[in-house]
Amino acid sequence: MRISDDPRRARLVAHQLDLGAAGPAPESTVEGVVDRLVALHATDAPSVYLSVLARVPELRIEDVRAAMYDRRTLVRVLAMRRTLFVVARDMVPVVHAGASAAVGRRLRARLLKELATLPTDPPVEDAETFLAAAEEQVHDALAQHGPLTGAQLSARAPVLRTAFLPTTTKSWDVRRSLTSPLLSLLSAEGRIVRGEPTGGWSSNRFLWRPVEDWLPGGVPEVDEAEARVRLAQVWLEAFGPATLADLQWWTGWNLGQTRAAVAALDVLEVEIEGLGAGVLLRSTELPTGQGLGGAAGHVALLPSLDPTAMGWKHRGWYLGPHREQLFDSAGNIGATVWWEGRIVGAWAVRTDGEVVSRLLEDVGTEGAAAVEAEAQRIGSLLGGGGVTASFPTPLYRELRG
Repeated sequence: MRISDDPRRARLVAHQLDLGAAGPAPESTVEGVVDRLVALHATDAPSVYLSVLARVPELRIEDVRAAMYDRRTLVRVLAMRRTLFVVARDMVPVVHAGASAAVGRRLRARLLKELATLPTDPPVEDAETFLAAAEEQVHDALAQHGPLTGAQLSARAPVLRTAFLPTTTKSWDVRRSLTSPLLSLLSAEGRIVRGEPTGGWSSNRFLWRPVEDWLPGGVPEVDEAEARVRLAQVWLEAFGPATLADLQWWTGWNLGQTRAAVAALDVLEVEIEGLGAGVLLRSTELPTGQGLGGAAGHVALLPSLDPTAMGWKHRGWYLGPHREQLFDSAGNIGATVWWEGRIVGAWAVRTDGEVVSRLLEDVGTEGAAAVEAEAQRIGSLLGGGGVTASFPTPLYRELRG
């Protein structure tokens, strides 16, 4: 089977972007959006909210907040590629075993090596013993006084103030505390969770909580190989057809793990336009007929690091020639304008709350009007406040002024 770009774009719109068209259905809830996309990128806190609002016009910022912190049906986890994601609570065991556990092992090995080899203040005599004591202090502080910010945890668990000292004169080699690497490790190991933000909805500063606040009894154990099969399945349901390289990149697995996970699924081998060999779950329904079908005339304003924009390694079929303007030097994509299943521009929210956009392609008069209407809709949901991206791209800087 040969699959061209148009059916891929049509499926992208129908399955990932136009979820509000389902009306009062599971797909049009906050949880339904997350289920459709497997996970929302959460490194940039506002993106979690904006990714949902872009897809279901009836939803509001408060709806997302309620799902995360009132119902606690969504959980912020450190997972694939050591990146922050928001996933459904019932998917946490799969994501943890399929991705986070390996990240946790790497973080633990690195932290133990640093504790054993780098100078610290005060000195650390035995890395294993010291780290175990530090973990216990964090656990006790959260159990007795939580939820707490990182700074509050450092006050309650003094061991976190242990500092790694510079060993060179390089500008980047500075004194740094144990707080950040240890909390990242405990997050990857599924022991603590980033909870409510300390500021407004767009704040990147969070209160730390025990994972039991979301999952009583902690994260259930799942076999890692079985978890990778399940994670590959749900990813292909959302992002297929795709190449093995796409799946490997998204998960952070090695090639052997990727091949083994896909081999356990009922897939079709397909040829993808411009890319060659790919895979598709046999149960996947592709749009029929020629052209874009239901994707025709569809517009979306997706935030930075949106899961659709970051969903594949090979992005040419929806990104086109716009990488230089829309990505930062580390490979993070900014806020993008989508037209009929492909990226055609960028947008930003200025400090006064105004949503501004710039088209990089001619989408016609009706297309431009649709983009402007969507910008006004998004702006009306933000309460007049600005939204600052943590990873500014070249075009973002121009738009923000």
